Amino acid sequence: MAAYRAPSLFQPHRARQALRDANSGKISPLIGLYLGISTVPTARFVAPMGYDAIWVDWEHSACGVETMTTMVHEIMFMSEGKTIPFVRVPGHDHAAIGWALDAGASLVIPQVETVAQARHVLSSSKFGTHSRGTRSAPPFRLIPGVSDICHDATHPLGIHANLNAAAAVMIQIETLEGIRNLDRILTEVQGIDAVWLGTLDARVSMNLPGNGGMGGEESEWLDALQLFDDTMDRHPEVAKAGFALAAMPGFAEKAKGKAMVFTGADVMALMGLMGELAMGREVIAPLKRVMKGEVQKENGTVHGNGIANGNGPVVNGNTNA
Repeated sequence: MAAYRAPSLFQPHRARQALRDANSGKISPLIGLYLGISTVPTARFVAPMGYDAIWVDWEHSACGVETMTTMVHEIMFMSEGKTIPFVRVPGHDHAAIGWALDAGASLVIPQVETVAQARHVLSSSKFGTHSRGTRSAPPFRLIPGVSDICHDATHPLGIHANLNAAAAVMIQIETLEGIRNLDRILTEVQGIDAVWLGTLDARVSMNLPGNGGMGGEESEWLDALQLFDDTMDRHPEVAKAGFALAAMPGFAEKAKGKAMVFTGADVMALMGLMGELAMGREVIAPLKRVMKGEVQKENGTVHGNGIANGNGPVVNGNTNA
């Protein structure tokens, strides 16, 4: 994503343009990593790996504004501008949306169900009444003449118009009501760059088993998915995004049609440690440790530490040949 970085790494990438280009097929879909355990060292470690986007989950973690801001900066600077940070904000709070944008991130907005909610979050993310914006202009987040250089210097509204055009807004549809209202949302609210169907929350809200967000075969669920897909087909200008975990079955099918695909997650990688633990117990448990002074094996020899190696039983660290 270096081609979409801003003149300063303190500014957001031109993520809106990147999503448009991926959605139109001009570039390949963006490949992302989800960080569910929001810590600065994690962000610093994964930032240079080469992902196009990294998702910082502020909604479902204990990190505060300073931690979120530092994670965004780590992703920007440690990737040398090659990775776009997306922050999922906790709800629709005007201030939280501003903090994430001030940090230099693009947005993931959870639990959007209505036109009114969509208008509120878009307004919170934009400067100026031309964009129906109510975002407050931070006076010194960017240093005049140093980090406020514009990508498009010809725009009469300067840096604030550039910022409006840069950071992407992705909404999450996570309830049946949201699915039913999505057509109106995308028709009546301008500026939504991508839509993510939150399958876990959607299923839970429909009183169906969560299934880890992996879906299901219930008729009402399949009807909801069809309605979502049909709605998105009527709005081809809006990008689709979602998980398609590379380690899961049906990876390619889940990635199809998406302009941004999150193929990995820190939490999934850590859960893989349980498999290593099980393997370790299976292989290592039968290998009983030889304790000094304990008879472990008939016809064995022993070194001074009591480990059998040869002929004769081990007794109190000595061989009895």
